[in-house]
Amino acid sequence: MVWLTAALGLVILLFAGDFLVRGAVNSALRLGVPALIVSLTVVAFGTSAPELLISIDAVLNDAPGLALGNVVGSNTANILLVLGVPAIISRLHTSTFDTRKSYVTMLAATLVFIAACFLGPLTWVHGIIFLVLLAFILGDQARSALAHRRSAKEEDVEGADPSMRWRKISLYLALGLIGLPLGADLLVKSSLEIAQRFGVSDSVIGLTLVAIGTSLPELATTVMAAIRKQADVALGNVIGSNMFNLLAIIGVATLFGDIPVQADFLRFDLWIMLGASVIIAPFVFSKKLDLTRRWGFLLSALYISYITIVVMAHG
Repeated sequence: MVWLTAALGLVILLFAGDFLVRGAVNSALRLGVPALIVSLTVVAFGTSAPELLISIDAVLNDAPGLALGNVVGSNTANILLVLGVPAIISRLHTSTFDTRKSYVTMLAATLVFIAACFLGPLTWVHGIIFLVLLAFILGDQARSALAHRRSAKEEDVEGADPSMRWRKISLYLALGLIGLPLGADLLVKSSLEIAQRFGVSDSVIGLTLVAIGTSLPELATTVMAAIRKQADVALGNVIGSNMFNLLAIIGVATLFGDIPVQADFLRFDLWIMLGASVIIAPFVFSKKLDLTRRWGFLLSALYISYITIVVMAHG
């Protein structure tokens, strides 16, 4: 039953997150908020809502290791798995997109996050610093996007439907706001029970089961895009998601309680996350190198190896 409860919590999270994004996007557009601003704010926060709720719930349930493991594990999975699997299906033309500025910003955020972890438990002070950094980054991205708005066609916003009625928008918002905390609570509590049954720590569950689960939406999206030969922007999406996870998810979670950093994170997991971030540098800076099937197999194999080592080392 505990596995079924975990699966149910994950399913509720996935659907509730999607409902919240659709409701928030369409309500914002109906109220006259520009699609560009919606993309940079509402969609970004909405798609990270499951991770955010899980981290907050984990801290409140005295399982901070799950919150930290969720973020670190999700960032590693986003690069090795979410980029690796689609690349196996279809070549990702990363050389045609300029993600250098966002990538360097993500690396800087990763280094700041690791430094904070080595300075002791993550507290509300660190959280405020993370959130302030995120605000500056989002502000800079908004200015850059607005500067290029006239020269580029505005892209469609995920979940946007100009003909959607307010009744349906309200239903989506209600389902999202009710489903997210419910799904997070079910997944966190069942995950902790699974950890106790198998004698592993909550951080292992966060790094594996919960991290993979919360990365499924991104993985499903990029896989479908790869099948349709439209996954070229996957690299930029992963970079943005990882940056948001480090600064926003942990930043908000620390406001609900301190997050101690276990020695295993300092010795191993944080460096794997950094290494995964560094390994994609050639695809960011090279104008001739794409993520081919060979690279996809390599990234996926590295992730499988990492999960195996995590279970053996932490267990």
